[in-house]
Amino acid sequence: MDAHPKILIIRLSSIGDIVLTTPIIRCIKTQIPNVEIHYLTKANNAIILNNNPYVDMIITYSGSLSETIKHLRKENYSLIIDLHKQLRSLIIKLRLFKPYRTFNSLKIKKWLLVRYKLNQLPDLHIVDRYFETLNGIKYKVINDDKGLDYFLADEDYISPDALPLSFQDGYVAVVVGSKHQTKQIPLDKLIQLCQGINKSIVLLGDKDDRHKAILVENAVGARVFNACGAYNLNQTSSLIANSDGVITPDTGLMHIAAALNKNIISVWGNTIPQFGMYPYLPKDSKAEIHIFEKKDLNCRPCSKLGFKECPKKHFDCMRSLDYDKIADIANSWEANKDK
Repeated sequence: MDAHPKILIIRLSSIGDIVLTTPIIRCIKTQIPNVEIHYLTKANNAIILNNNPYVDMIITYSGSLSETIKHLRKENYSLIIDLHKQLRSLIIKLRLFKPYRTFNSLKIKKWLLVRYKLNQLPDLHIVDRYFETLNGIKYKVINDDKGLDYFLADEDYISPDALPLSFQDGYVAVVVGSKHQTKQIPLDKLIQLCQGINKSIVLLGDKDDRHKAILVENAVGARVFNACGAYNLNQTSSLIANSDGVITPDTGLMHIAAALNKNIISVWGNTIPQFGMYPYLPKDSKAEIHIFEKKDLNCRPCSKLGFKECPKKHFDCMRSLDYDKIADIANSWEANKDK
């Protein structure tokens, strides 16, 4: 590798997957002398890395492969690290004519688990599998066990005045939505959960989750603040940072909560932690992680991603969880001392 190596990391989407690559970014930057790191992602995901001090340049994928490749060729990379492994990233690698390493996404093993419930997946978090991608490069890069990164600028933090006065004494963040319905807590269970929490509650999600959050807000009352769709991703993340802890399905905000070293109750529907994407904390973290999942369902996992509705129509994976116990754990969290 060059005396001043320039490395391109590719991960086009999505929020959680990009956050999960941050230990690789940090360890490459701090362990390879004089390295320059560029990161290729979709334009709407650049906000995830905008404040990351370990990234020298964010390159946004415009939707045009030819234009993107034309731009990347000017950079003369020493190495390409493909942490996405899809057709577009393959084309980019091949047309740049540079050395590359590719993440093993274990698609066949995941398919066997979903289709036949045959688990041949390694008992290894995806972060550690990302590090395996670096095997064979000139410089040895090892996991520093410092967890995920998510950096916020001063302007990302929501003013305390934006929340009701009672929320200044602490609140629980509850993630309402997810890209796929079969990862979401059903509305009636979400209301039951929030009614059982005796603290202030901030509901998090995007504009598509706002109507569902309004129904929760109307059912539970003034203890609930609906932040869905009101803030950008970094501002939403600041609400996570200032919370006592987070209750969340398998979503990108779950991984941001882990990067911010928060208490997490992780609620699983059609996907499973065995896919290797459960909350990933620093080795010395004092934060609590609680996993809630229905393990004895023979239909689970039904997908490695999710569906618009339960294929079996019963949605037992989410409906049968103990939401009263989840509320009890959240009620036990101490107020965030960092506010």
